[in-house]
Amino acid sequence: MAIRHNYKKLKIFTGNANPKLAEDIAKYLGTTVGQSEIHRFKDGEINIRIRETVRGADVFVVQPISAPPDTHLMELLIMIDAFKRASAKEVAAVIPYYGYARQDRKTQPRDPISAKLVANILTAAGADRVLTMDLHAGQIQGFFDIPVDNLRAMPILANYFQDKEFDDIVVVSPDVGGVSRAREFANRLDCTLAIVDKRRPAPNVAEATNVIGDIEGKTAIIIDDIIDTAGTICEAARVLLDKGAKEVYACCSHPVLSPPATERLAASPIKEVVVTNSIPLPPEKQLDKMRVLSVAPLFGEAIRRIFEELSVSKLFD
Repeated sequence: MAIRHNYKKLKIFTGNANPKLAEDIAKYLGTTVGQSEIHRFKDGEINIRIRETVRGADVFVVQPISAPPDTHLMELLIMIDAFKRASAKEVAAVIPYYGYARQDRKTQPRDPISAKLVANILTAAGADRVLTMDLHAGQIQGFFDIPVDNLRAMPILANYFQDKEFDDIVVVSPDVGGVSRAREFANRLDCTLAIVDKRRPAPNVAEATNVIGDIEGKTAIIIDDIIDTAGTICEAARVLLDKGAKEVYACCSHPVLSPPATERLAASPIKEVVVTNSIPLPPEKQLDKMRVLSVAPLFGEAIRRIFEELSVSKLFD
């Protein structure tokens, strides 16, 4: 990596959400994670201490808004505020998983738009830019009045499946809303596309009844941005096999895996579940059929390009 800038002025910090990813990003950049401490007062309030100077530095705070999202969001906000008050030149919020993104519009009267609220408070805390990956809804970028780089895990996932050299594959969108994502994935793998007809009678409840497209005798790869309770993925896999698919794989960017996702995936006919490390997976959420791909090089390269004032758009190819 050609270094054209003073990397002493680039600082990587992290909260408690995904310190291993922050360490891997720092290692990619040839540096270490900055020194900070996170404690709680006896009443539960978060107390953060930055243990090194950041004056005049470009600070990147790596912190997905993953479970518990309220705690990790508050850690991020307080760290941003601390860096701004410590005279950092710029503070970037590196949010591999942008929590509250599924509440991006009003679908019922009196609904909140929580994705916009989070954007507002990040900006109010002093964030100068946001670096994230695979927003649940692309329009969330427009909720900010600061630069937002929305990286994509799709090339990483596509490369993984290309290396498997399947004979006859079909990419499957688990619902109509994910067709655009699945179509691009199919183009990368040079294969056909299918869609599962899914209905949601209630939140976190999915019912799949039909498949649009030719899947007979093919290896099906389901792609989604988030696996939460895994109801959608597992129901789609069942329908695909019932309709004649040879075998089923699944992949996503963000393994939220809320209960009972792990049990559902373990019991499902899905042969392999491929995810990224945007959200850390504790031992109780890990399965033998699960493969975790690292996004540290992707974020590390994006941070390098931002710091060196180079184009980030190359990473979207």
